[in-house]
Amino acid sequence: MKWRLDHGQIEVVDEVIAEILRHKTYAERIQMISDAHETARHLVNGGVRSQHPTWNDDEVEAEVLRRLVGETG
Repeated sequence: MKWRLDHGQIEVVDEVIAEILRHKTYAERIQMISDAHETARHLVNGGVRSQHPTWNDDEVEAEVLRRLVGETG
């Protein structure tokens, strides 16, 4: 199988995973989203701190937020 990494690629959830997700409660789904967001925030924070070691916490946080919301500039 050849993997495509372009905008035309449609990703499909594996049926086993879909079935597991169907049985999650709304609270469990929201918790999964929250956990994924927290993980992403930690990863982006680490990347920003690595790229800009002289920045203070406020500068890092502003850049993390900018990256998470997808703003360019």
